[in-house]
Amino acid sequence: MENVGAQGAHGEHNTLDPAGKDEKTWGWFAIFNIWANDIQSLFGYSLVASLFISFGVSGWTAFTALIVAGLFVMFLVNLSGAAGEKYGIPYPVFARASMGTAGAKLPAVLRATVAVFWYGVQVYFASTAVALLIRSLTGADHGTLVMGLDGVDWISFLIVWAFHIVIFWRGMNWVEGFLNFAGPFVYAVMIGLVIVLWVKSDGMLLSEARTIFANPEGTWSTEIAGFVAIVGTMVAYFAAVMINFSDFSRYAESKSAMKKGNLAGLPFNMILFSALALLTTAGAAVVYGEKIINPTEIVERTDSIILGVIAAITFFAATVGINLVANFIPAVNGIANLAPKKISFRNAGLITSGFALVIGGLWTAFISQFGIGGFVNTLGATLAPLYGILIVDYYMLRKETLNVDALYDLSGGEYHYGNGWNDKALTAFGIAAIFSIAAVWVPALAALSGYAWVIGAVLGGVIFFAISPKR
Repeated sequence: MENVGAQGAHGEHNTLDPAGKDEKTWGWFAIFNIWANDIQSLFGYSLVASLFISFGVSGWTAFTALIVAGLFVMFLVNLSGAAGEKYGIPYPVFARASMGTAGAKLPAVLRATVAVFWYGVQVYFASTAVALLIRSLTGADHGTLVMGLDGVDWISFLIVWAFHIVIFWRGMNWVEGFLNFAGPFVYAVMIGLVIVLWVKSDGMLLSEARTIFANPEGTWSTEIAGFVAIVGTMVAYFAAVMINFSDFSRYAESKSAMKKGNLAGLPFNMILFSALALLTTAGAAVVYGEKIINPTEIVERTDSIILGVIAAITFFAATVGINLVANFIPAVNGIANLAPKKISFRNAGLITSGFALVIGGLWTAFISQFGIGGFVNTLGATLAPLYGILIVDYYMLRKETLNVDALYDLSGGEYHYGNGWNDKALTAFGIAAIFSIAAVWVPALAALSGYAWVIGAVLGGVIFFAISPKR
């Protein structure tokens, strides 16, 4: 989520200038809504539903890990959002303190890269809802697969892909309308789905769920290892928002409002959303005899046209709205920022859409074969060192004090570091990123895969602190 996305949705200016008193109007509920919208997506559901299967732990272990992850992420965003709330500055400006006035472009580009990947994946997941809608209304059967998708799937994918462009062309007011419509209904549909599965399982959902989620072969060591790995994966899932949370906290009316919003938004939404995801997955396993991690597939099997239509529209609207704000806008801004005079906002949008067409189209056949956990952890590991460097610089080296005027001086000043780049931060980032990404992909380090984000953040911060002159 980038500052322009947040600003556009609320009609504020499109600059990186500090937010004025007239703009710092967000109460705790506005912060709460950021997390509600970020958590409610088909990808988020599939990730949550797949965790206890992927890591071979009991349902209770997985659920507890999700709650702990919510609390941990809350702690981390309170840290990264403090400067935004205090000084009213967005993330790209905040990053200049640690990376340099020119060096801050590096994390902006990396953030845009992550956004492009998320955007493509979310376009695919939104298209599964449209495919469900088409099949519910027409009764069309699954046809011949091409790259993992049949004719209806490909038509749905292209419709959603084009729909994003149309909405983007119309402006951010349309996006805001989607979010306001879709947010509350996602929970309503998920609760309805649990009720349908409860009835179909003759009230045996909970008792059967205990059996399904039980892991008789599990030991204390395997459960603990799975617990930590799930926490690490969920932390990586929120990594992009954690690093640039100052883009949102800059509009908080007070530090208290920010903290209350994070407390209500993260643990509460994680508990409710995760509980519904796990119950739905368990119910599907009881009724259909297999663990299905995509809710659209479960709805499809209920043979209820009404439920299918409502669920499809809701999941589609929620995913499209979230995707435009959380992924499309930061990706567009990052690309346009590479050559502002040559790449217009709309042209950058078309470039982003081109990447999405490839990433989303290849998701089922190729990209997803790496596993959702590995995909999320890799993206998170890339951003992790930047988070550690940012936090160490602000809290340990600068003692929560920034020179705002110098942050906007791009030709000199204390944050220019001679050539615009802080070589110490670049060194720390490079070393830490290698280690954190290796923890995801190198077989010998497989046991550390769930810790990739934490490893990257801690290493980045420690190395940066060790080689930086103490102020």
